[in-house]
Amino acid sequence: MPQLILLLLFAAIVWIGYRKFVADAEKLARRQQDVRRQQETGTQGTLVKDPVTGEYRLKKPE
Repeated sequence: MPQLILLLLFAAIVWIGYRKFVADAEKLARRQQDVRRQQETGTQGTLVKDPVTGEYRLKKPE
C-alpha cells in the first residue's frame, strides 16, 4: 500500500511539472511570436488602455 501512495504522489508531481513546462513553453512561443510580428511591422509595442485613467500605455512584458 505505501508503494501505491508513493507512486501516485510521484505521478502527481510529474503531471504538475509537465503542465508547468507546457504552460511556460506556450508563453515563450507567444512572446517570440509577438516580437517577430513587431519586427515585421516595425511597431514598438502594443498599447493597452488603463481602466482607471483611460490613458493608453505600452504593454509591459510579462
